[in-house]
Amino acid sequence: MLSRKKTFIILSFIAIYVFWGSTFLWNKIAVTKLPPFMIGGMRFCTAGLLIFALAAALGHSLRISWKQLGNSILAGILFLSVGNGVFVWALKYIDSGFGSLIASMYPLFTILIMMLVQKRKLKKMTVFGVILGLCGMILLISQRELAVEPNFWLGVGLAVTAIFSWSCGSLMVAQVDTPKNHFVSTAYQMTAAGLILILASLVIGEEWSSPLNWQSRTQIAMLCLVFFGSIAAFSAFNYLLKNVATEKVTTSAYVNPVIALFLGWYFLGEKLTTQSAVAAAILITGVYFINTGRSKNKAENMRSGK
Repeated sequence: MLSRKKTFIILSFIAIYVFWGSTFLWNKIAVTKLPPFMIGGMRFCTAGLLIFALAAALGHSLRISWKQLGNSILAGILFLSVGNGVFVWALKYIDSGFGSLIASMYPLFTILIMMLVQKRKLKKMTVFGVILGLCGMILLISQRELAVEPNFWLGVGLAVTAIFSWSCGSLMVAQVDTPKNHFVSTAYQMTAAGLILILASLVIGEEWSSPLNWQSRTQIAMLCLVFFGSIAAFSAFNYLLKNVATEKVTTSAYVNPVIALFLGWYFLGEKLTTQSAVAAAILITGVYFINTGRSKNKAENMRSGK
């Protein structure tokens, strides 16, 4: 019989694999009927307030310093306002499965920023993973049958911008002072990002509508984004970071695109080309080598006392 901790770990992995993988489908369904910034604003404000309530119920202090607040707002912008809000905008022009493959380039972009900006020295395995990732990216976006779709390249550009922003946020958060408790930190980031997306939505003149007037399919998609994609998956992610090795948590980068591709094909009738399948295999293999190289480098630093 499984122990309580092992059961929580298994359920948490299912959450970050399936729930995060399914967010591409839910976002695609929502953005076909609703404006993208309104979706993000409503989703993150709702989830942020609920996580605030959860953190308070668990006895965590919600007080943070002004510096932590500023860093949380910046992280929210990079991760969610741009990293998610712009990505949802991109899904107006590209399939959810295709978008998930672009999102799988997140570890690749992070490593490239570390190489070019931070001048980090990388292991051979990591460099090999970067090369594979670049090859997969080129193969993925060079498909002629996809390029003829209206605004295809706009969608690709928006998605790449969003993932680049997420990568910058990851490197920033690792180096700045943010609230120590993950629930509190996530709540501030989500709420700040939601408010910024609402403001952006109003500034550009998006047409708002009441959730009561949405189609049932759109209502279900938004509820899944709030409760499964935001609250459950982020909570599971934070739990796993405390209880299992980080490199095991990053395996979601391999599984999420597979889940997204299958759901997009099954529910939305999205086509998976042979070139996309090959590109996906190359990309995911590259991500594997990148994460393997990073975990080995981390272990060596720990042994050397760095």
